[in-house]
Amino acid sequence: MNATDQASPASLWRDRRFLRFWAGQSVSQFGDRITELALPLIAVGALQASANEVAWLTALIWAPNLLAIVLGAWVDQRADKRRLMVLADLVRAAVLLSLPAAYLLEAVTLGQLYVVALLTGAAGVLFNTAYSPFFAHLVPRSSYVDANSKLSASRSASYVAGPAAGGVLVQALTAPVAVVVDALTFLASAVLVGRVPANEPPAAHDHAAPTLLRRAREGLVFVVRHPVLRASLGCAATVNFFTFVAGSGLIVLFASRNLGLSAGVIGMAFGIGATGSLLGAVLAPKVSRRFGVGRSIVVGAVLFPAPIAVIAAADGPLWARATALALAEFLSGVGVMLFDVNLNSLQAAVIPDGMRSRVAGAFSTVNYGLRPAGAVLGGLLATLVGLRATLLIAAVGGALSLLWLLPSPIPRVRTLADPPGIHPIPAGRAPSER
Repeated sequence: MNATDQASPASLWRDRRFLRFWAGQSVSQFGDRITELALPLIAVGALQASANEVAWLTALIWAPNLLAIVLGAWVDQRADKRRLMVLADLVRAAVLLSLPAAYLLEAVTLGQLYVVALLTGAAGVLFNTAYSPFFAHLVPRSSYVDANSKLSASRSASYVAGPAAGGVLVQALTAPVAVVVDALTFLASAVLVGRVPANEPPAAHDHAAPTLLRRAREGLVFVVRHPVLRASLGCAATVNFFTFVAGSGLIVLFASRNLGLSAGVIGMAFGIGATGSLLGAVLAPKVSRRFGVGRSIVVGAVLFPAPIAVIAAADGPLWARATALALAEFLSGVGVMLFDVNLNSLQAAVIPDGMRSRVAGAFSTVNYGLRPAGAVLGGLLATLVGLRATLLIAAVGGALSLLWLLPSPIPRVRTLADPPGIHPIPAGRAPSER
């Protein structure tokens, strides 16, 4: 247990270490929204890329997550997670800066875009696997929910304002030059994170598992045998799979073709959904204090995917169809934040130090690995049974993720103050051996 766990939690607003870390993450999130817009626009506008080539660009950003479980095993052996996070930020900044440099030399190619997508994706995985053990020792356990709420609120705010700001920058500076702004946000994050002192745990050294693959396997086995982690991974993977069956692409297609909504109305509805995420992130600590961490996770697991059914059932006059889309996006935004903030906090409370990066890697590999499969299935279902039926299948299938949680200890968890039966298990000992 951290020494900080034993002290009374102070307000995070007075915690300079957390405030620096939060500032770095917030700046970086807003920069990400610019690049998410700029990279496809470079491919389409400057290089006349086809739809298939743009799809590959997206796939390459996510592809490194398939190896996250192996990278997590390597990160667990490293002593200074903060240095790895700073390195990841610096790599992303350098890689992104290659685009405006090539643009000025009139040498931008699709191959370079693919390399940038792959390397920034890989650096993101490195950052995320190092993030878990670093975060666990940055704030006391009693502040996990509050800290995750603030970090998630920044991410949600970036989705509200980031795309609009990115659009203005791209229009004013051109897409390759706008990428400079994102590179600068990664440099700012590197500086801020590098100045955050943290009492990190020693590196995990297990002489019985000398290879990365074996260490990665141990991390996955640990997750499968742990009652809380097994249920949370099963639930998260299921809800991610089915929400990607619907996916934003199919929802936009349904809203346009079936509901007859204009691009402006659809964009406004998605903007309202982003405000729902922001509200959900802010309210998550209050909801968990009122109803308990476990029950908040259960509610979020249902409220995240279920509103897709509202979109599928939309009918009537234009205002009713537009309201249904906006309401569904708003409720789903609230649900995903109730789910993420509380589940991430619970996981941070139950994972032992020597397993944190490996568990984070296992979650990334499974969750992000299933997302493309869900999207492919969504396309097949839309072709075979139609868009409306596909959205209903996604809503029902996602809500059934609840079945992973109900038999587990999760619904009974009230707080993270070392609740009985879920406290961290020492690395190297299976949950069944407690």
